[in-house]
Amino acid sequence: MAIHYQHQLDRTFHALGDGTRRKMLSMLAQQGEATASDLGQPFKIAQPSVSKHLRVLEQAGLISRRIEGRVHRFQLVIKPLNEAQNWITQHREFWEGSLDSLGELLDEMSADHKS
Repeated sequence: MAIHYQHQLDRTFHALGDGTRRKMLSMLAQQGEATASDLGQPFKIAQPSVSKHLRVLEQAGLISRRIEGRVHRFQLVIKPLNEAQNWITQHREFWEGSLDSLGELLDEMSADHKS
């Protein structure tokens, strides 16, 4: 059953959910640009699997493709990663604040119980 994501952030987190794709993104971050063969080389997977991973990254907007004859070159696109980081930061701040408040309440309850 195919999963159809409605929002960019959903596609980004789906793409980042796989270790092979995260490694491919890391390679692009270090190298700047790489071919499909370069990106598949560290993994013991067939070319169709490499293509599938690249397609997921491309659909998430995390990479761009430039074609030179038969060679496909890929580059990292940072904007979706920034959007994911902003979402994480926003939610982390909320939960940290909530947990701090809970901790303070528990401290007060503990102090009241000891009195």
